[in-house]
Amino acid sequence: MEQEIKGLTPWEKVQVSRHPQRPLTIDYIENLFEDFVELHGDRLYGDDPALIGGIGIFKGQGVVIIGHNKGKNVKENVSRNFGMPHPEGYRKALRLMRLAERWHLPVISFIDTPGAYPGIGAEERGQAEAIGRNILEAFEIRSPIIVVVIGEGGSGGALGIGVGDRILMLENAIYSVISPEGCAAIIWKDSKQAERAASALKLTAQDLLRFNIIDEIIPEPPGGAHNDINATIKAVEESIARNLEIICNKDIDSLLEERYQKVRKIGIFEENLVPKAGVEPARSPSST
Repeated sequence: MEQEIKGLTPWEKVQVSRHPQRPLTIDYIENLFEDFVELHGDRLYGDDPALIGGIGIFKGQGVVIIGHNKGKNVKENVSRNFGMPHPEGYRKALRLMRLAERWHLPVISFIDTPGAYPGIGAEERGQAEAIGRNILEAFEIRSPIIVVVIGEGGSGGALGIGVGDRILMLENAIYSVISPEGCAAIIWKDSKQAERAASALKLTAQDLLRFNIIDEIIPEPPGGAHNDINATIKAVEESIARNLEIICNKDIDSLLEERYQKVRKIGIFEENLVPKAGVEPARSPSST
């Protein structure tokens, strides 16, 4: 995909979002934040290398960083479980969000996961509860939160660190309730229908901006983010800086209310029914 990417289909965007050379969370951490100190463990069970987090300095301001982290090769991917966190990963992220609140630091969250790990051990340790707890408590974290979808935004695995005041998304990233393959397997009993599912899911940045689920699309270099990693990181840096300044200057109570309403409005739509001429509108049954 060295040629300029224009007019890609949703399925082609899925492929670009999964490109093995696409910049990862660790690349953004190494290039955007000074004096990064990684923090480990959830204080309940253990550490999860599929979700990285810590504190650092962004343009002179202290911040807390959390994000899914895939590997750059097979060995790293195996050690990081291909960016699919266990519950301890989400509990670590929540611990860091609470730390940000205590120290009055903004949170910057990077999303890039196929989804939360669905293994037996993860389920036994409360995978669904950990994700649900993060979503619930993120609404009350009294710190500004910026979320950046940099690759795959898969299902609840993404939502576990996806509640924020500004949701930014790279041009060829995806964000969806389920992977196209998973959707196809459920709806059509055939994972080979993934291309069809990708179109139905409305998972592109352009779709999500139109639905007001995200706030901004970050442009990628010609050929995709992997084609010019430095340019991609620079674009992400500028977007984070601009949006961070806006939300950090807001009253925290107003910010929390806007954060809550932002998510509550997802999926709301209006349908105006115009009655045909000479036809009485339907009435509700009488209660008598």
